[in-house]
Formats: sequence, C-alpha cells, structure tokens
Amino acid sequence: MQTYIYSLVSMGGIAAIMATGLGIASRAFYVERDERIDKVEEILPGANCGACGYAGCSSFAEAVVNGKAAVNGCPVGGEKVAAQIGDILGQEASSSEKNIARVLCRGGLKETKKRSEYRGIQTCKAVEAVNGGIKTCQYGCLGYGDCVQACPFDAIKINANGLPEIDPDKCTGCGNCVKACPKGIIKLVPVSCESHIYCSSHDAGKTVRKICELGCIGCGLCVKTCPVDAITLEDNLAVIDYEKCINCGLCAEKCPTGTINFTGKKVKSIKITEDCVGCTLCARSCPVDAISGEVKEQHEIDPEKCIKCGLCYEKCNVNAIEIEYE
Repeated sequence: MQTYIYSLVSMGGIAAIMATGLGIASRAFYVERDERIDKVEEILPGANCGACGYAGCSSFAEAVVNGKAAVNGCPVGGEKVAAQIGDILGQEASSSEKNIARVLCRGGLKETKKRSEYRGIQTCKAVEAVNGGIKTCQYGCLGYGDCVQACPFDAIKINANGLPEIDPDKCTGCGNCVKACPKGIIKLVPVSCESHIYCSSHDAGKTVRKICELGCIGCGLCVKTCPVDAITLEDNLAVIDYEKCINCGLCAEKCPTGTINFTGKKVKSIKITEDCVGCTLCARSCPVDAISGEVKEQHEIDPEKCIKCGLCYEKCNVNAIEIEYE
C-alpha cells in the first residue's frame, strides 16, 4: 500500500512540475495573434477554394495581414471584399478585373465523332488515361464532368450536347475547373472580353474538317482581319491575346467555320457631333487612325477606315460621339 501511495505522490509531483513548466513555456514563447487576421477572415467568402494560392481562407487572411498576399488576392470576394480588407489594413485596394472560366471547345456530341467506346470509371481523368479519350479529336472536351465536380459554386453543368456550360453570374474565377480539366481546354479570361476562339485543336485544317464541324482550321483569316494584331496562329490554332483585343468582333465575322464567337453588341453607326471640343482623346484611342482633326476643332471619322469598335465613344469625355448598335 505504501508503495502504491508513494507512486501516486511521485507521479502527481512530476505531473505538477511538468504542468508548471508548460505554463511557463507557453507564456515565454507566446506569440500574440494579430486581431486583424480574424477580422479579415470574417469578411472572406469562406469557400476555401484555394484560388488565392493558399490552403484556405484562414491561411489567406494570415498571409494578407502579414504582407505576404495582395489585398485583392481573393478572386471569389472580388473588389467588394478587397475594399473591406483594405479598410481593415489601412491600405488602398487596387482594382482588378474579374476573371471567369471559358471552355474553349465546341466539339460536342453533334459536332464530333467517336472513335471508340469506353466502359470504366466515369471521369475525364480516367477516360484521358485510356489512349487520350474516345473522340476523334484528341484535344476536345471529354464531357464526363470533372470540372463540374471541382466547382464549389455550382457554376458548371454538362448540357445535352455533352459539353460543360459555365454560368458567368455564378463563376468566381477560382480556377478549380481549370486544374481539374485533363485536356487543358478551360481558361480564365477577363469578364469584359467578348471575342473567344472556341477550339483547342492543333491538328492540321484538313484533319479538323473531317472530325469537327466547328473546329479551327488555321486558315489565318482572323489574323489578317484583326486591326490590332491580337490574334496569332500557334501550331495550326488561332489564339487571342486578350490584353490586345478591343472587342470589335471583326474576327468572328470573318471566321469561315464559326469557331470564333463574339458576344458583344455590334456597332451599326458612329459619328462625332458638333459638341466635340477637339481634345483629341478619340483620335488617340482609335486603333486604325480613322479619326482626324485639329486641336480644339471638331474631329471627323473616316468611314472607309473606321472598324466601328466603339473605343472612341468610350474615351469621349464630353458625350460628343453618337453611337447606334445593330
């Protein structure tokens, strides 16, 4: 019995000493948590999607407070959340345009052909592992919905033609679908961009014509038509540089296969009125030098040069340009 009591006392004494040591250590090595981290985390969407480059919202909140992440680093929260974070940190949040996902392929069940049948795990990744998929186009969408499963905002669905459809109002630009697509045909693009080449094939034009009705044949007409050199041919495929694109829609008009889609409003007519003060902003913004005039005098638009892109209308500060859409 005495041995039992001595054991209990000694063990209790050791535990007390260790507890005291841990208490002293916790105070000695305590790192005070910046209260701003919790404030930032509270206003974040809480999606934990990883689009910011961190494991979750908590990690991002800590990084942004410590200056390791940008104030506008949360693409899901957008400018509203960025402004709130800026207020908490006493910083100005620089504006950044929202990106949304685009599926650069229109080779669905109607437009393409199958070269084999597949029976197995119903995921794009699994199908891709079996000789690149079942379609004759090795670059096209597989249609098994890995992107749908990866989207935390229910912004993607597979339509009746076997292609993903993205709801631009729900899409936050988190990029999870981009990572999930084994074909690499989903891209994040600025929401303001209105011209898109819906093809990712690098096959020769002759081959594309046989396997897809809407595929890019690399004819180069869009390259020749673009007034600002925003389109180039890269290994038989037309590619748009969205930083250069002015959303004029001329490329879509010239595309013989309907691969390029223009979602903006087409300008029917445009003219400079007598309200023009001759500030030259319109002339300087015109990508094809279609506007001329002296400083402080009414400017004119050359109808033969004008491509009706509407940039001059956007730049005019005195509402001296009238524009009519089709």
